Amino acid sequence: MKPLARRTDALAQSDIRAITKMVNAVQGINLGQGICDLPTPEPIKAGARQAIADNHSIYTNYAGIRRLRAAILEKTRSYNKIPAANDEEVMVSVGSTGAFVAAIFALLEPDDEVILFEPFYGYHRNLLDIVGVDLKYVSTQPPDWAIDFDALERAITPKTKALVITTPNNPTGKVWTRADLEQLLALMQKHDLFAITDEIYEYMLYDGHEHVSLASLPGAYERTITLSGFSKTYNMTGWRLGYAVAPPPVIEKMGLLNDLFYICAPAPLQYGVAEAFEMAETYFTEMMDAYNAKRQLMCETLERIGFDVAWPQGAYYVLASFEPLAHTRPGFDDAATASRTLVQQAGVATVPGHSFFQEPERGRYFLRFCYAKEMPVLEQACRQLVEAYG
Repeated sequence: MKPLARRTDALAQSDIRAITKMVNAVQGINLGQGICDLPTPEPIKAGARQAIADNHSIYTNYAGIRRLRAAILEKTRSYNKIPAANDEEVMVSVGSTGAFVAAIFALLEPDDEVILFEPFYGYHRNLLDIVGVDLKYVSTQPPDWAIDFDALERAITPKTKALVITTPNNPTGKVWTRADLEQLLALMQKHDLFAITDEIYEYMLYDGHEHVSLASLPGAYERTITLSGFSKTYNMTGWRLGYAVAPPPVIEKMGLLNDLFYICAPAPLQYGVAEAFEMAETYFTEMMDAYNAKRQLMCETLERIGFDVAWPQGAYYVLASFEPLAHTRPGFDDAATASRTLVQQAGVATVPGHSFFQEPERGRYFLRFCYAKEMPVLEQACRQLVEAYG
């Protein structure tokens, strides 16, 4: 038979899904996949049920229903301070990943160069590979995962067209500061670059850190595609609803691609998630109180059992180093081995650190833990870790 498309040659099951299968087999606790098993808020569920009852069952506008786009626009202006002019600059998509797909197909040609900051989110890297761009990597270093702007400028060539930024970051929890973004924008303007910013963890911030959208800076909006969504904030990863905000020449092309790839996001679920914008501000306060407690429990547990922990500034992941254990315990030779060891000995799943680095050796001693769990579940996982290694 004739071969499959070459673009699939490098694709394989992600480490996240492989570890999920492994921990399910032992009925353990999954702190690997960022599935967020907390309940979706009732107003959103009620809105979706009502939309189904009202027969909102046909295609919507390819960019999303007007009510939802108008609500996103208002939030974008007030919370993100992005100067979008109207809801024609908003596109609802099948998850923020769907928005990312539309963005890269609208923006990039094969052999364009794109810069990723390492550690990176694997779906970004793999989707960019599918498009056929040349990837350049700029490394950040723990504990604060600071950006080396000299290294960044050295990575830029005449072929460089865009950068991808995730803030707060998955997997490190780094939050880009206003000063970081101002330096980045100066380089973007100097070298005529676009940016795609993934801001889906924008409400999850710790220790006084502030979320700043790159597109809010003067002169940035015209060259920035801002992505976000509802999966993480409202505990609805399986609903697959996200969005993009971008200037008219960009969002128009993205919308055409969104129509081509997906037709539209699920109609009744769009009506449901529109109810999120009617919820009280106390929702965010209560959410962050809960995540602060979970972050503290997760990080203190890992420190107790011998990990070197860079406490996250945002999001709900800890990328922790087990290098101290590698010298004292069997089964911690590298990330893949250590992740299997934790499943087998503690019944806890994590993601091997090499999943987030171009050179696997750089992630050799890292594991990513996700603490977006009900507190009793997270407490049980931490007890199991302490019982196994404390």
